[in-house]
Amino acid sequence: MKAVSSKIVKCLPVGAVITCADNTGVKEMQIISVKSYKGIRRAKPKAGVASWINVKVIRGTEKVRHEVHKAVIIRQKKEYKRPNGTSISFEDNAGVLIDEKGDTRGSFVKGPVAKEAVERFPSIGKISRMVV
Repeated sequence: MKAVSSKIVKCLPVGAVITCADNTGVKEMQIISVKSYKGIRRAKPKAGVASWINVKVIRGTEKVRHEVHKAVIIRQKKEYKRPNGTSISFEDNAGVLIDEKGDTRGSFVKGPVAKEAVERFPSIGKISRMVV
């Protein structure tokens, strides 16, 4: 994975419920684990924008419900700083499902996508309408 240029605040702990922003049939998903998280002892792993996570589908179609999938966070409510000094935050916490290689499983993304997620996963930028 490519390094992210911004200093992203990790604000979504394990157990947080986020919305799914693609058209795979998933509506809500719960964070189970964060890939390559280096943390402190007895502290919950946390994720932020452009983090690779494992999720459990809570609400969605019968085909995908109660299964474990891989996902990437594309939006977070907590604001974070970019190198040029601007702060950015979104209305909700959202993610998209990906496969083992890091390619998206859906064919389009609803809503805006953070620029940092597109830097790390270019396939998300190809199917998104708006990159902020």
